[in-house]
This record gives sequence, structure tokens and C-alpha cells, in this order.
Amino acid sequence: MLVDLSDDVVRHQLRGMFQSWYLDYASYAILDRAIPHIDDGLKPVQRRILHTMKKLDDEHFIKVANIVGATMAFHPHGDRSIYGALVQLGQKQLLVDTQGNWGNTLTGASAAAGRYIEARLSPFAVEVLYNPKVTEWVPSYDGRDREPVTLPAKFPLLLSQGVGGIAVGLSSLIMPHNFNEILDAAVAYLKNEPFTLYPDFPTGGFIDVSRYNDGARGGRIKVRAKIEKIDSKTLAITEIPFGLTTETLIETIIKANDKGKIKIRRVDDNTSRTARIIISLQPGTSSDKAIDALYAFTSCELQLSPNCCVIHDNKPRFLGVSDVLRHNVDHTREIFKAELLIKLGEVREQLLFATLEKIFIEERIYKDREFEESRSKNEAIRHIERRLEPWKEKLLRQVTDDDLLRLLEIKMSRILRFSSESADEAIAAFNQRIEELQGDL
Repeated sequence: MLVDLSDDVVRHQLRGMFQSWYLDYASYAILDRAIPHIDDGLKPVQRRILHTMKKLDDEHFIKVANIVGATMAFHPHGDRSIYGALVQLGQKQLLVDTQGNWGNTLTGASAAAGRYIEARLSPFAVEVLYNPKVTEWVPSYDGRDREPVTLPAKFPLLLSQGVGGIAVGLSSLIMPHNFNEILDAAVAYLKNEPFTLYPDFPTGGFIDVSRYNDGARGGRIKVRAKIEKIDSKTLAITEIPFGLTTETLIETIIKANDKGKIKIRRVDDNTSRTARIIISLQPGTSSDKAIDALYAFTSCELQLSPNCCVIHDNKPRFLGVSDVLRHNVDHTREIFKAELLIKLGEVREQLLFATLEKIFIEERIYKDREFEESRSKNEAIRHIERRLEPWKEKLLRQVTDDDLLRLLEIKMSRILRFSSESADEAIAAFNQRIEELQGDL
């Protein structure tokens, strides 16, 4: 068999491979790796970690190595990526409670190995992230289990935690925002009042938001370290720009000194729970000029370019943080509505069966001669159905064979203990609970 290896054929084959394979890879990197989903603010690896932690949750701390291993049943990309994502979640101190050496986000010190540190879900995460009854599920990658499409998050995690990710052809950089300010903005939106959200960084520092542009693509912010004068020869950096560590900041200070942009004698990193970089100036150096030089020639002042890119309707979209907040508030309201409808349906089912049981026992249907002489389960069910005919219009819904089978399964011990007064109290309680749920809806 002869194969045509002319330039045109080879060029066509390569073009076809590029269009199909590369686009498949790009879509995968965007949808399944790097960009967070607008509904729960999580990337797939984070969502799979939190889903796994819920499956393992017994309110006790669990070895991170065990969590990583269990997560690999859902995330087939190696333990290092899972471990790194879990450490980042733990360092944000919102969704994950930690125990052991989890590193230091200020200095850049790394966390201990997974076999030495432990984690569990925080009470906040348990409260706002999970409800299997309103979760949309899909099969895991190997079909052995199922995983959530998104978690039913009742809080704008995307805005609270912030996120950064680089995919193929696009990137996302969403700044963290203040927890209480997010809540205030959500309440304002529900009241149809104006609101504005600006970033708030765990590392502190100053920020210029005049060009923030609601966190949308094209905006810029300027962040500055907080520099204090200890005396005429000593400066202290007590808050650092977002995205830096004291180690990377000190490197830029040393480079500026080597280039003659600033005159320092030594730099000491005394950071522990809070940032503290001590800068000793050379004799005769003005502290005010040194501060100006630090802002001008080191990373004590940075410009960042927010880019609120999220997955929405299974495709990337560029939005503003106000759009994200409005979507999350509306989504949270829909989750609450779905939960209330489920609870309402469950209470109505309890009321229906309590009513059927009361009729079945008080009318002594189980004592009817025709019922006792029934030659099959189907005959017994049909007899009960006929006896219930006078009450059918007052019941919440049409009675099914499954309802009647439950009546057949009532044990004699329960019939002997039956109290009409207690049954009426239970029915009244169910009706009251239904009224409360309808009011909540």
C-alpha cells in the first residue's frame, strides 16, 4: 500500500491534528483545571478535595496524606497537585481546619509533608457547602463513583478567597475581598440598594482602587507595603503587597541596594505571625528618601491587573465582581428554595402517612373479615384502597400502592400502642411545620 507523503497531504494532516487535539486540550485546561466555576468559586481539584473530605468527615483530624490518596479516586492528576491545592485551602483558614506545620504564607515557608499534618472541614464549610439532595452529580472519571458538578455553596467563596489560574489562551486573577463587606453587599443587593466591592488582602498593605474597574478585565490596582520608621536609621516593613512573601520582597530590596538605588546596611526578616522586615540604613541616609526609593525601585509597590474570568454555563466568561456577587446571591436563594421545597415535600409525606395510619388503625381496617381472608397481598391492598375511598378527597395527594404496602407493614405492637390523641398531636405538628416552611418559601 502506497502512502501519499506530499507536502499538501502532510500539511492537511497536521492542521487537522492541531484543530482537534489542541482545542480539546485547551478546553480541558480551561474547564477542568485552571478556571474556577462561578457557582461555588472552586477549581475542579479544590472541589474534589472538599467532596472527599466530606465523605471522610467524622469531625476528627485526618492525615493529609490519607485525604490526598482518597481524592485521587476523583482527580487523576497526581498527588502533588492535590497536596498543593489542599495546603492552599488550609492556609486560607476558611474551609479547612488545620493541625501541624502548614507553612507560612508571609515568609513563603512550605508546609510539612502530608504524613505529618492533618486537616478536617471547618464548621463553616459543613454549613455552607453541602447538601446531597440539591447537588447535581456526574460519574467520576473511571465510573466507579460520582462527584458533584458544583457544590451547593451558599456563600460567594470566589470573592472571599480569591483565585488565580492560567489556562490556554486566557487567565483568571480574582482578588480576595473582605468577608463582612461581601455580606453587606449581598444584603444591599437583596434590598435593591447600590453596593461596591474592593479587594481586601490578608497580607495587609495599602491599595489604590481608582482603576479597579469592578475587578473586570482591563482594570488595574496599585498595592503598597506598609513601611514604618523605628528611628532615623531603621525602617520596618510590617505589611507586604498581595502576592509576595517576605523572602521575595527582600530579594528585590537587596537587588536595589546592589544597583545603588537605595543604601542599606542590612536586612533582617523577623516575621512570625505578622510581617516584620527590619531595614538598617547606612549612616547619613535619609529615612524619608529611603522609603521613597523602596516604593520606586523594589516590590514594595506593585501594579496588579485583575481579570475576573469564570466558568459559567460551561464556558469561560469575563465578568465584574459585582456580577459574580449578584449571581452568587441569586444562586444561594435558589439553593435555599430547593432545600425548603425538599423539606416541605418530606413533611407532607410524613403527614400523609400519619393520616393514613390513623385511619387504618382507628377504622380497624386490619380487622375486616375481607382483609383477613385476602389470599394475596394485592387483594389486601385493593381492600384497603376501597376502605379509604371516603377520605381520599381530604388527603394531600393520590394514594399509591407503595403507601398501602407501608400500611401492611405496620407491626401489631405499634397498633396496640396506638393513641388517637398522640396521632392528632403529631398531625398538628406536621401541619404547623408545613405552614412554617411555606412561610419561609
